[in-house]
Amino acid sequence: MGSLFRSEEMTLAQLFLQSEAAYACVRELGELGKVQFRDLNPDVSAFQRKFVNEVRRCDEMERKLRFLSNELEKAGIESRPPGNIEAPDPQDMIDLESKFEVLETEVKEINSNKETLKRNLLDLIELQHILGKTQVFFQEAEQYTLISSAYRQGAMAEPGTSEDEAGKGLLESVEEGQAFTAASQTKFTFVTGVIARERLPAFERVLWRACRGNVFLRQAEIEDPLEDPTTGNQVYKVVFILFFQGDQLRTRVRKICEAFRATLYQCPETAEERHEMTEAVRKRIADLESVLQTTQDHSITQLQDIAQEIDTWKQKVTKIKSVFHIMNMFNLDVTQRCLIAECWCPVEDLEEIQQALIRGTERSGSTVPSILNRMKTTDNPPTHFKTNKFTSGFQHIVDAYGVATYEEVNPTPYSIITFPFLFAVMFGDAGHGTIMALFAL
Repeated sequence: MGSLFRSEEMTLAQLFLQSEAAYACVRELGELGKVQFRDLNPDVSAFQRKFVNEVRRCDEMERKLRFLSNELEKAGIESRPPGNIEAPDPQDMIDLESKFEVLETEVKEINSNKETLKRNLLDLIELQHILGKTQVFFQEAEQYTLISSAYRQGAMAEPGTSEDEAGKGLLESVEEGQAFTAASQTKFTFVTGVIARERLPAFERVLWRACRGNVFLRQAEIEDPLEDPTTGNQVYKVVFILFFQGDQLRTRVRKICEAFRATLYQCPETAEERHEMTEAVRKRIADLESVLQTTQDHSITQLQDIAQEIDTWKQKVTKIKSVFHIMNMFNLDVTQRCLIAECWCPVEDLEEIQQALIRGTERSGSTVPSILNRMKTTDNPPTHFKTNKFTSGFQHIVDAYGVATYEEVNPTPYSIITFPFLFAVMFGDAGHGTIMALFAL
């Protein structure tokens, strides 16, 4: 229990590692977790170190994994937590890079296809609403025309009038009919489209001012919100139809619609053509929904397969990057075949560290053994406390307030006793204060 109450005795060691065995040796030391390396290149920029390309490759793989993680989060799929996985060999980076590249390309392609399908589906749904709403507009106009015609015909043959009065009424009716015929022969052009509901008031004002009141606007709100294929947000929209005369007004109206991001659609003029287009749109919507559902199912299946392995991939990439980051702290000897490193390690764990170096050399297939030499130094060693599963949590709490100096007494064993007691006191004070506050109310 002496090591629990006081920090471990540390020593500075120098390592001589062959270039082909350096990765495997550092990997073994990292899995052991009892070595702290010193940076022998403090004045060298991170972009000028030997293994900067490998670190950049790991950064790129981490970016692709973050992209896949975001896709899993959007789909609501949870990943499976892995166990402790050993760092892979350096040659495995090529396989991981190619795998991540393929997955990223496939997921982006599926997302692009889904967005295109959703955008086409949105256009068809908006066109369906336009055909339905404008049909009501045109029916109201036809009813108004029939009522006006019936009213004029009834005025010509009203009973109980004299011949002079009838002739006068006939003359007036003919004049009114000629005027109505001339007005009906005037060609009106109309434009239909869909606009966001919050932009409609400003849209009306600009149309009125820019066209000097020569545009007639009819509108009808779409009851259900529509999904934006880009953001996924629900947006309320309004169907509108604009009546006007002349090509100059047509150009002006279209520019105003583009400025307010209104989507314009072609609408037939006759009821029969509108009915045929409505049936065709309904069939295309059904086909697109089927294709979109199939694409969505394929996307979910692929993401579920990714979720089974993504945490394992993250752990592998993190360990590879950590190994190369540590190797960037080493120096090269004159022959450029040996890496020199310095590290702090506990004295009583030197034998275990030496065994880790032997295992790393054997796994790399190197014939030259790695060398560990103890060095004398006047530098202040780092503090290291041995912990277990029970004491590690309390050690972290104490380290959050401050780490003891080298060979100083460790306050963690005493906090194991005092911390639960003080927490109970604080909890009791909070409970007592809550009760008193409730009574005060």
